[in-house]
Amino acid sequence: MLTPKQHKLLQFIEQSLKENAVSPSFEEMKDFMGLKSKSSIHRLISGLESKHFIRRLHNQARALELIPKTEVSSPFLPVSNDNMKTIPLCGKIAAGLPIEAVSSPENIFVPPQMTGVGEHYALMVEGDSMKDAGIMDGDTVIIKRVSRAPEGAIIVALIDGYEVTLKRLHTRGTSIALEPANPAYQTRIFSADRVEIQGVLVGLMRQY
Repeated sequence: MLTPKQHKLLQFIEQSLKENAVSPSFEEMKDFMGLKSKSSIHRLISGLESKHFIRRLHNQARALELIPKTEVSSPFLPVSNDNMKTIPLCGKIAAGLPIEAVSSPENIFVPPQMTGVGEHYALMVEGDSMKDAGIMDGDTVIIKRVSRAPEGAIIVALIDGYEVTLKRLHTRGTSIALEPANPAYQTRIFSADRVEIQGVLVGLMRQY
């Protein structure tokens, strides 16, 4: 899973290696990306390295090399954005005690079959309360923006106007129950006017 900036930089590095047999300098990468500082390039390079797209050859100048696709272990890390869809990455969401989601200017590429029609966004999962539903700390969940969801759906719930959490939805009379998928956590019950449904889970992406 690459952000557009990471994908753009990766293409530039690949082009430089193909045309010049050496990777671009940090100054060249900074100018190409239109960034003001090399620290931003260092962060992008570290991101590409952690996702196993490139490796740094230490003690050598311009020492970046591409990792062959066959060495990339996760099927969810596309080198190309061909046939991919871009959706916003809107910060973190708790799968545990609720935390406030933080907006992010970054976008990510996702397979189009994960989204279909409608408006979608992504959130990074923090916590383990949904682990028995296969949702782990560090996963990226794909959310379809809706205001209503069926019984038993896994939803993004906004509680009291500021707390956001990922839980399974159940209705109990006029109340809403937000149920975890981990016996270490308790189901929380709220009056309907305290909970706003902001989306329903439609996909998940994981890095190994």
